[in-house]
Amino acid sequence: MEGSFGIRIDRGARLSLSAQIADGIRAAIRDGRLAPGARLPSWNDLAAQLGVARGTVRMAYEELADGQFVMPSGAAGTRVTGRMPTMRPEPEPIRTRAAFGGFPIGSSTALPFQVGVPAADLFPAALWTRLLGQAARDTAATQTDYPDSRGEPGLRAEIAGYLAVARGVACHPSQVFVTHGYAAALNVILRVLRVQGADALFEEPGYPFARTALGWAGVRAVPVPVDADGLDIAAGGALAPHAAIALVTPGQQAPTGAPMSLERRLALIEWAHAGERWIIEDDYLGELQLTRRAAPALASMDSQRVIHIGTFSKTIAPGLRMGYLVAPPTLVAALQEVTGTLAPAPPPVMQHTVAGFIRQGHYLRHLRRMKRAYASRRDAIGAALSRVGLDWEEGGLALCIALPAGTNDVALSRAAHAAELAPVPLSPWFAGPATRAGLLLGVTNVPEARADALVERLAAVIRGATG
Repeated sequence: MEGSFGIRIDRGARLSLSAQIADGIRAAIRDGRLAPGARLPSWNDLAAQLGVARGTVRMAYEELADGQFVMPSGAAGTRVTGRMPTMRPEPEPIRTRAAFGGFPIGSSTALPFQVGVPAADLFPAALWTRLLGQAARDTAATQTDYPDSRGEPGLRAEIAGYLAVARGVACHPSQVFVTHGYAAALNVILRVLRVQGADALFEEPGYPFARTALGWAGVRAVPVPVDADGLDIAAGGALAPHAAIALVTPGQQAPTGAPMSLERRLALIEWAHAGERWIIEDDYLGELQLTRRAAPALASMDSQRVIHIGTFSKTIAPGLRMGYLVAPPTLVAALQEVTGTLAPAPPPVMQHTVAGFIRQGHYLRHLRRMKRAYASRRDAIGAALSRVGLDWEEGGLALCIALPAGTNDVALSRAAHAAELAPVPLSPWFAGPATRAGLLLGVTNVPEARADALVERLAAVIRGATG
């Protein structure tokens, strides 16, 4: 039924009649059919026109008055306000293919071949839900004060115990700080070290986000060549003799996947002690080495100059946004000040959930399950790539496809995104001119049964761009 101002009444709709009336009047005000100062019909008149109860119209008018669309004026009736109320902005549309340096960003579902995401189909959702519910109940019953900005004591103790077993790091829980992921950990460390204006040894190729973060902190990332043994320490000393820090991925170099050799590790530690420099160890995938036994963390070899960063984003879920850092004893007090004022730990309920996940043994079991599955998925993708004639090499939890010289791998990556695939271009990992073009394919979220079909789709994109 349609009445005054084009109001449509649908008695079968889920929206209440009063809400339908209010929506109709709002629309009339917005498009100018009801001008500022215009008088609305009385409750009785509009109710009669629309065939509804008088109280229904009254409720609609009250809703409009609450939103400042109309102004009740007693005997003078109800009038449209003189100016429109401030409107709420429309929500930003989800951009599923936006990218930074070739990495998909924004609210999106992980696409096949996306790098840096764990397998959603392997996540123990039912178990996690149970742990989360228990943590919520426990937190509600016990949290009566501001939480510890360093992180919940229980989780910090669990992380210290896990690192001792899985990464060979001997540390006290007081040295562990829980953070909002890797980015927050790096931000806190750079604030504490006060290295603005200094040089940093940085892997070439190396993680683009970390290079950008150093720049925002006022630190110059000096690209240092990486080979099969990891960062070339001798070359780094020559390129940046006054560098204050080194940011490295020794467990699995990003993006090549090569672990840093013992000789290079010892050389890097010696470099740090010789000049009272700092090493920031990004152990983003140290525990998920697929081809060999995981090498101990660099922090297991030196507890004085190495700052260790770990994350649960790659092993549990990116949406958790939780990581941690292990600080040398000399930095603990300064880190407490920074976290206490600028970067407190994530909400306690999520920390308690992770602590329970580790304490009950689920985390180590989950890691073992993922390693088996990822190795199988890597092999399936590699075999599929070989069948379609694409050359590739291993790179940790990714495979790298070699592309012809001169190929615009960034544009090719965007074309793949349009085909609902998310390989990452290799060239943004280089600070200078890229020495080679390529695509990095994450192996974690491509089950074996889908490998052939997805690789065929990717091969078609590559042929269309390079053929």
